[in-house]
Amino acid sequence: MDQRSTRLNAIGLGRARLGILTSTFCQPTMHNPDVIVIGAGVIGSSVAWHLAALGAGRVLVLERGQIGNGTSSQSSGILRTHYSVIENVELARRSWQAFDNFAAYVGDEDAAAGLVKCGYLIAAPEGPKLEPLRAALAAQVATGIPLELLTQAQASERLPICRFDDAALIGFEPQAGFADATLVATSFARAARRRGVKIMEGVAVQGLVRENGRITGVETSQGRFNAPVVVSAQNIWATELSRWTGIETPVKPERHAVLALEGPEAYSYAMPVYKDLGSPGMLYCRSYGGSQMLVSEGTVGETLSEPDNEQGDISMDYVVEVGAQAAERFPSFETAGLASSWTGVYDVTPDWNPVLGRVDDVPGLVVGFGFSGHGFKLSPAVGRVLAQEALGLPTDVSLAPYALERFRSGRLLTGSYGSGAVS
Repeated sequence: MDQRSTRLNAIGLGRARLGILTSTFCQPTMHNPDVIVIGAGVIGSSVAWHLAALGAGRVLVLERGQIGNGTSSQSSGILRTHYSVIENVELARRSWQAFDNFAAYVGDEDAAAGLVKCGYLIAAPEGPKLEPLRAALAAQVATGIPLELLTQAQASERLPICRFDDAALIGFEPQAGFADATLVATSFARAARRRGVKIMEGVAVQGLVRENGRITGVETSQGRFNAPVVVSAQNIWATELSRWTGIETPVKPERHAVLALEGPEAYSYAMPVYKDLGSPGMLYCRSYGGSQMLVSEGTVGETLSEPDNEQGDISMDYVVEVGAQAAERFPSFETAGLASSWTGVYDVTPDWNPVLGRVDDVPGLVVGFGFSGHGFKLSPAVGRVLAQEALGLPTDVSLAPYALERFRSGRLLTGSYGSGAVS
């Protein structure tokens, strides 16, 4: 059995289960869908499902690789609503509601998100991060998000392997945790297919087709597909939009490293995700495999000259540096060993926040790119608002703050913690 067939069987998309939906999309029809989605990562798959759920006609998804097998598969999977950029809080809140009962949300009892609901701790010592944290926590409370302010002793009860003796402010978000981005992407894709969406893997989009400036379709490695609306969910490959349209897309691929550390004390699934605003790298940590610690920095990574989601090198100097930061906060991890490591690539914009919505200069084009490490966290709500935008429906939240035009006007969505994925 080839790799493609194995993948389809693994996510339950055999012909027998598709039934009449398979025959709905004969070849001539699928060259003229109503909406084309470029990319079947967690954002593109979410867009596809939401389009179908909102009553779109024929929807075609074109994926250069395999469903959920690009940058989505490299995600650390942390879910939280904490942001210093208030616009992100509502998208995160709506997304959490989807993740919290994911099978019911997509209407598929076989769907899974791999959710571990362990909560999210964030702490800051005295210093420049303290007041931004206080303001962000207050904004969460104002939107009705469950949140607790903990003492050092209360935080230690929840995360006993961690030291909080220098923490001046500690927030705890009980409705948070982490999940599996690949599971979410493939579950969205399967649910979309069950609603009649056609997903073609191994098809690279090579350009946009326009007539009188308006989108009329795409050119691909398998020929032309015509459609009046195209939704780009290309992640780090959104740089291609500049070449196709002549419009600058301010996004760059940036590689980040993730470590899994094996310490003498277990970082169990019952222990919350932890964000350390006091460490040089603004570390984030969570349980990995129920005992190890997944740890990475929430700061600027390695800028790549071209989009590339292949695994990069992680130097021993970097391992030692991050390990030392982890040991400063988790004392027993001073003797921890490196169990595994990998890299992931973010699609980063100048303000570390996404571009969402229509591109005014290219009628028929809707984009979602530049998630800068937030994509998985926001994927259900983003998929829905992009689907609404593509169908000309009112969006659940205003997309005006996320418009591409903000980089020309200077109205940036800059977070209060500095450059990095916490925003």
